[in-house]
Formats: sequence, C-alpha cells, structure tokens
Amino acid sequence: MEGRTLPPNRIRASDAERDQAVDRLTVAFVEGRLDHEEYDRRVGLALTAVLVGDLRPLTEDLPDPGPGAPRADPRRDPRFREAPSGGDLSVLSLPRREWGDEWRWWTGVAVTLTGIWGTVSLMGGELVPYWPLVPLGIWAAVLLASVIWPGGEEPP
Repeated sequence: MEGRTLPPNRIRASDAERDQAVDRLTVAFVEGRLDHEEYDRRVGLALTAVLVGDLRPLTEDLPDPGPGAPRADPRRDPRFREAPSGGDLSVLSLPRREWGDEWRWWTGVAVTLTGIWGTVSLMGGELVPYWPLVPLGIWAAVLLASVIWPGGEEPP
C-alpha cells in the first residue's frame, strides 16, 4: 500500500479530524450561518463519522475560516474575562455585570420564597421555621465562593 493514497471516502477519520469539523460547525453556528437544529444535526453526524469522506459534506458549504476567524474555544467567550489571582492570569471569572445579574436572580428568588413562607405562616396561624434559608444560603455560598475562587480551583 506504500505510495498509494486512498480516496477520502475510504480513509478512517481520527478524533482530531472529528473535533476539527465540530469546531468549524461551532464557528458557523456562532456566526449565524447555521440554525440550532442544523447545528445539532451536523455535530451529531460529525461525532459519529467513521470516514473522512463522511466529514467533508458537513462543512463543505461553509466558508473556510480565515486567520482572524473566531475560535470555538469557550474560554474565548467575550462574556468572560481573566481574573488576576496570584500571578496566574489563566483563571477565568464572571465579569462584575454578570455577577450582579446572579445576585439579582438570587434576590428575586429570595423574595418569592419568603412570600411563600409568609403566606404559609399566615394561613397556618403560626410562624413556621424559615425554610428558605437552606436553598438561599447554599446559593449565596456558591456565589461568594465564585468570587473567592474564580477559576474553580480547589480552596487552599
């Protein structure tokens, strides 16, 4: 077989080739070239492709990404920024705006759960233990921990 090349429809695809196809599809989805349904269908086919020839039709109608094309790397998502932590700038964290959004959600849920607790207490004629403390406390602890350890590394 030396010196002889097989056609793409007979060459087995590698994991790297499947990943490359998925990356291209993800870039096309982010750019708005594919809708969600088409993206899901093509990614499913790319991940189960056996031959290189099975991968080519999935991306052949998409333009080749240029050198400045966006990457499918989630760490390059503009919603995230690098957080300084002891000289290690590779750690990612939520920007202040999104962290504030998380606390607004927490506050909304706190008001709702407290309203339910208050209604149950009034209807029962006596104060029941403040049960919203458990889910709200856990959620608040997670939000605070994300500030203290922004990249998800283990606490010291």
